[in-house]
Amino acid sequence: MLKKISVKLGVLFFLIIFGLMTFMFFFLHEGIADSRVEEELNALQARGNSHRTILEKHFNAETIDHVVLMESESDTDVVITDKSGNVIDSSAQSSLFKDYLKSPSTTIPRKGKVIENNWAEHPYIATISPIQMDGQLTGYVYMFQNTASVHSLIQHLNEHFIFAGWISICLTIIIIIFLSIGITKPLIKMKEATSQISKGNFSVSLPKTTDDELGDLAKSIELLATDLNYLKQERNDFLASISHELRTPLTYMKGYADIVLKRDLSSQEREKYLKIIVEETNRLSDLVKELFDLAKIDQNSFIIQEKRIDLKEFMTRIEQKLSPAFQEKRIHFEVICPSNIFVNADPLKLEQIIFNLLDNSMKYSQEGAHILLKVWKNKNTIHINIKDNGKGIPEKDIPYIFNRFYRVDKSRTRALGGTGLGLAIVKELVNAHGAEISVKSSENIGTEFELIFKGAQKI
Repeated sequence: MLKKISVKLGVLFFLIIFGLMTFMFFFLHEGIADSRVEEELNALQARGNSHRTILEKHFNAETIDHVVLMESESDTDVVITDKSGNVIDSSAQSSLFKDYLKSPSTTIPRKGKVIENNWAEHPYIATISPIQMDGQLTGYVYMFQNTASVHSLIQHLNEHFIFAGWISICLTIIIIIFLSIGITKPLIKMKEATSQISKGNFSVSLPKTTDDELGDLAKSIELLATDLNYLKQERNDFLASISHELRTPLTYMKGYADIVLKRDLSSQEREKYLKIIVEETNRLSDLVKELFDLAKIDQNSFIIQEKRIDLKEFMTRIEQKLSPAFQEKRIHFEVICPSNIFVNADPLKLEQIIFNLLDNSMKYSQEGAHILLKVWKNKNTIHINIKDNGKGIPEKDIPYIFNRFYRVDKSRTRALGGTGLGLAIVKELVNAHGAEISVKSSENIGTEFELIFKGAQKI
């Protein structure tokens, strides 16, 4: 039970609040008790000073008897002494107060003095007021009050504090229960959501919470579930695509190999089937190679070895390598690159990026098409643009063309030998360089890819 966070929070809140309440109640109690005792002492002193004033006007037996009579009917007692401490008269047996009736060793101020205030350990609290006539000390008025009344007062005060304390504790417990439930309820729902995620159920939703850390946590969990669901779907699609892509060439290879092996074919037919087997073998080899490239990218096991590249020379070499392929397909290939533009990049990876994009343009362009590779500098960025006037890409497919195994036209792409991995590899390699890639395309008008590299260098 104590392992639950709601219980832990409740106990922690209770201990903190109970400690603070005890601390405050203690000082409040002490303050009120001291204040009430102080009030009693001040009232006792004032009463003694009042008797002193009367006696200073008429210090005679009749007045003394009157004062004593007044105190005999009240909760306080008075003892009147001469200046030597001898008792003249008292409202109670003077022997009860003998410990206090010693002649003061010091001069008592006109306003009087408290001579006993320890109500907790002594039976009386007491004050003394000096009687002066014609500027000469005549005697003293001692006032006494039994501490039983003070103890009764403090007891009533304690009872009120205990009652208030119990009410405070009960209210605190109720508040803590609701507070703990309010705090932990979203956490419990999040725990249930993460438990569902761990079981493979990514379709979780959490109730909207306040705009605080708990709300941010709930949004993060929902985002995590969405991402995991996307990754799961991507993984399933990826495995299905791999299975399909591997099965297709293998089926062709096995089927035509069986035909060549089991049938008595003419040399022309045998050459035809062997050619198909070679084509499918090459297709399978390209697929495996691209899968290995993607695996290296995913595992960050490949290294970008940046060098300072002269783009004019670099693009000239690409033009020389690919021109025969474009000429064979009767596609006009043009390269425009100014001199003295340099960029820091991995030459092999950059060549792979350009080759894949140009190969993609060549496959989807008809005879007589025009493909332009253009390079230019804009402030601190270098732009490499590859534009064709081929078939183009439907608008609905553009957001997905960099996904693995995604094809706009699956049957036509297979006929051209595509694996659906080329653009995915391009995207990963571009990101590894810290560059950006964008695409614009319209059906039957053409496609335009643009690479943007930061940190342009020009001499």
